[in-house]
Order: sequence, then C-alpha cells, then structure tokens
Amino acid sequence: MASRILVIGIVMLALLSGAAIYYLQVYAYYESIVPEGETDVMLTSLVSGTPEPILYDAFEAITATSSPIRYRACFTTPQSVALLSETYEYYENAEPLLAPSWFNCFDAKAVGVALENEEAVAFLGEQNIEYGIDRVVAILPDGRGFVWHQINECGAEVFDGKPVPEGCPEKP
Repeated sequence: MASRILVIGIVMLALLSGAAIYYLQVYAYYESIVPEGETDVMLTSLVSGTPEPILYDAFEAITATSSPIRYRACFTTPQSVALLSETYEYYENAEPLLAPSWFNCFDAKAVGVALENEEAVAFLGEQNIEYGIDRVVAILPDGRGFVWHQINECGAEVFDGKPVPEGCPEKP
C-alpha cells in the first residue's frame, strides 16, 4: 500500500513538473510589445548601411527577456517587394524561427517555404541588434511581413566558445 502511494506521488510530481516546464517554455517569459511608432519595422539601406523605417500597419510583436532570439513580429506594408529590393539589403540564409502556437500571425514554416520558393524576400532589419544577433525581415508579395531575430555568423562562432572570427566585432 505504501509503495502504491509513493508511485502515485512520483507520477503526480512528474506530471506537475512537466506542466510547469511546458508553461514556462510556451507562455511565461513572453510579453507583447507595444508599437513605438515608425521605428518598429526598419530595413538596412543599401546606400547608407543604416536601418531606415518603412511604411507599415497592423504591427504585432512578442519578445522574451530569457533570450534575444525569441523576438517575433508581424505587420503589413503597402510598399512593393520590388521597390524595397532596390533600396534595402537582402539577408542571406534567413531561417525563420518557430513562434509559440498562440502567436497566430507568425507561421515560421509557411514563411520558410515562401523564402525557399522565392515568393518572399528576406531583408536585413538591423545587424547586431545584440552582439551576434541580427533582426531579419521577410516580406511577401501581398504585403505581409514577418520579423525575427537570428544568430549571425559571428555570434554562431562566439556562442560556441570559439574565438571571434576575422572581420567580426569584438564581443563587449
């Protein structure tokens, strides 16, 4: 009888721990971002090399203090992808990261497929928004846009414990 109570206690503890871990990963650390104005969606200019705001509407975003790569945002823009492509820097090897299922506007798999099929175009939003982390902006021909943070080449090396690669800024 005592062993049955012990087993039930262990199973209940395991279930509660699993539920707590799930909640912490999917809900606890995320917070909505209140739009700040015209600087919420920026792309890096081919001419100046600095981020510049673009026209956008219907901005939704989330972030988490637990990791710089948990940032996700969605928006719409009236500007055409062709026009933006002439003015702003492309982002090579863009790989949208999954968002929590409750953040409905951001579908990383669909954006990834659109990027692979060259239906969407990925732009550099801002390089090294934090050391080793770039802000990437992908825009579809219908004007829907998606933003996420992605580890860049410099960050990938340094975060793996390797020395700072040549051509990369020193880690602060």
